[in-house]
Amino acid sequence: MTVNTQEQTDAPVLRSVNHRTGLLELNRPRALNSLNPEMIAIITQALRDWENDPDIDQVLLYSGHPKAFCAGGDVRHARDLLLADKGKEVDAFFGAEYELNAYIAEYPKPYISVIDGVAMGGGLGISAHGSHRVVTANAFASMPEMAIGYFTDVGMAYMSQQVMSPALAKFWGITGYRMYAADLLYTGVATGMVEDAQAYIQAVIEQGIDAADAETAGAETADAAATSTAESAPLAELAADIEAAFSHSTWPEILAACSPQLRELVDELTAQASPASIVAALALYEYSATAPDVRTALEAEARLSHVMLREPNFVEGVRAVLVDKTKDAQFTPDSVEAVDGATYARVIAGDS
Repeated sequence: MTVNTQEQTDAPVLRSVNHRTGLLELNRPRALNSLNPEMIAIITQALRDWENDPDIDQVLLYSGHPKAFCAGGDVRHARDLLLADKGKEVDAFFGAEYELNAYIAEYPKPYISVIDGVAMGGGLGISAHGSHRVVTANAFASMPEMAIGYFTDVGMAYMSQQVMSPALAKFWGITGYRMYAADLLYTGVATGMVEDAQAYIQAVIEQGIDAADAETAGAETADAAATSTAESAPLAELAADIEAAFSHSTWPEILAACSPQLRELVDELTAQASPASIVAALALYEYSATAPDVRTALEAEARLSHVMLREPNFVEGVRAVLVDKTKDAQFTPDSVEAVDGATYARVIAGDS
């Protein structure tokens, strides 16, 4: 989709103003809008410029790609830097991303994301912390970090537990389960659904977010469709089983408490997950459940990131999933029982 508010450029994020709306169009199509340092810098600077601008009432983020909102952070770039012994640059990249996530969560003006297509990892970090998270029928969202030897980051361990139960949040983030529109509405990750993303964007620009949302909600057919979609959420059918299993703290306990149907799904979803990532993510979820705010949770993530990026699993996982695409990562340790979870817990808490 394209909003004709400025001359198009080759910048990975197109920044413009239309009426009283600051617009940010993700524009790195060949990489499915995967976030790189330049994109993070552009979005951050735009938000700073617009925060106290009396002529800007709201910020709207969307994608110019027909199938992708944002496929995550550019972890291939991070891997290349690590292999070149440039760990400090990788820390800076993730640090800037996490700072942006916190800034969005604290932003004083309406921050509207229109998610049309895939949103994974960092794509959720730049959208899910905003005040308005609108999806289309084409949207789906997941946190696939377990398969690349990392952990559920960009504040999602915190944010997800604010809008859904801790058990559902852990299930989504640790298994990499893909939530489509119905699940996104059911869990609260999405605050609304629209049929036509382009028409909604134009309405927000021309009328403002409150009027545009009132118009959308006021249409009986649209409201009924959204309600029907949420009621048909696959997660709703699994919710009781998920609550019973993922209310536990450790992975062996969770697996032991799974119903046969849920166990089959979990085993399928985590077949290529790093055991260390699962243990670290569980520790992060436990910490984030009682964190006073998202910034505190993100600071804990930065500590964990510094450690996990220097373990072999991240480089190996990105290789297997995104570089060679063989999906044959050899993670160490090779079982959750062999992972020293206490060390990760101390790092997250800032005790080591």
